[in-house]
Amino acid sequence: MPNLSPIDFYFDFSSPYGYLAAEMIEALGQRCGRQVNWHPMLLGVVFKATGGQPLTMAPMKGPYSERDMRRSAAFYGVPFTMPTVFPIATQNPARAALWMQKTHPEHAKKFILELFRAFFRGDRDISKLDVIGEVAAGLGYSAEKLIAATQSDDIKNQLKANVEAAIAKGVFGAPFFIVDDEQFWGADRLPMMEAWLTKGSWKY
Repeated sequence: MPNLSPIDFYFDFSSPYGYLAAEMIEALGQRCGRQVNWHPMLLGVVFKATGGQPLTMAPMKGPYSERDMRRSAAFYGVPFTMPTVFPIATQNPARAALWMQKTHPEHAKKFILELFRAFFRGDRDISKLDVIGEVAAGLGYSAEKLIAATQSDDIKNQLKANVEAAIAKGVFGAPFFIVDDEQFWGADRLPMMEAWLTKGSWKY
């Protein structure tokens, strides 16, 4: 059986649709026989490059998007609570995710999911280092080490490089997926991506 290319999954911790995708992408990857590579990035930086803005801040789109987030979560059967503080700066959780990927890759996806869940289920402000530390401690890792790592130049530079690489690949929003050189944007594109991978691509 030939080696199949992975699904590259780009996400920002402030994206409700990124949270929904994070809850579903691994199962999709297993069904399609594809590894999933998770790439934390910063939508704020991406928006500066593209001229975009958070959906909830866009005229008319804001109220609709909040309803759609709740509706989508219910449709997919994923628990969801709109955070009290939203959107948030996501540099700290993104850096924490990178550190976990670098030092404990076997638990990095679980850690990322727990951060998403803390925000979109528990209404906890994961931009705060103490909250991130508590999530790490709950998985048996040192909160002190993780917090210190998020402030290191090495991790800061790695996140910057991640974002630049994402933009270079054409990533303009989150969640964003690239597989077999094909791009898919949004959690609602997961069924289409699965069909593309299981039934074969089609001309368009």
